[in-house]
Amino acid sequence: MNIRRSALVFALWAAIPVTVHAQKQFQQDIIQTSGGGLKITFLGHGTLMFAFGDKVIHVDPVSAQADYAALPKADLVLVTHDHGDHLDLKAIQAIGTPETVVVVSRSCASKTPQAAVMANGETRTVSGFRIEAVPAYNIVQVRGSGAPYHPKGDGNGYVITFADKRVYVAGDTENTPEMKSLKGIDVAFLPMNLPFTMTPEMVADAAKAFQPKILYPYHYGSTDTAALVRLLKDDKAIEVRIREMQ
Repeated sequence: MNIRRSALVFALWAAIPVTVHAQKQFQQDIIQTSGGGLKITFLGHGTLMFAFGDKVIHVDPVSAQADYAALPKADLVLVTHDHGDHLDLKAIQAIGTPETVVVVSRSCASKTPQAAVMANGETRTVSGFRIEAVPAYNIVQVRGSGAPYHPKGDGNGYVITFADKRVYVAGDTENTPEMKSLKGIDVAFLPMNLPFTMTPEMVADAAKAFQPKILYPYHYGSTDTAALVRLLKDDKAIEVRIREMQ
């Protein structure tokens, strides 16, 4: 299914002022694909930017992580869920044009009424990219009330296909059965901080199950990333890369 562009960004364009501040230097990696280089920019926490060919995808853009007025405009924006460190209308506005498509999870629907909502398990073609929505939720970690920090059905991870490479950005989630059953993942971003997402042990458990070729822990706060490296040191099929994604 193809999604037509959303009017959300256009509607916000003149409504919200953008504060310009000094831009830091961000780490970048290039992943080679059959269609050319995929440039990954690590903006911080759960926020990423992908550049492929002449297209730019922003994932969970948040103003605290970057000066979005100084970054490339988005062809596609993917939002995993509605928490403030993932959904920021000001950031979406700053990188938007009338052509930008905004895709969100179910929990964002009331806050982004003109965006396209993808339900868990859906697959669509958006802005020329195949996008798969993977459930993102807690199983173990819950609030004092007993409610999970991230209920099942509310949030998405996304598998994005770039030519012959499949990139999985998990969002806020634990090592769910749906994650562990993924196939053919070349690059994975898995969150690693308590009490909201995963321990290094949970991330290692998931990675051993679905075997991404490259694994980036992200959204990791003060978690010891060296612990994950130690846990996966004997799995030579998985390359763990640590970038500044606290």
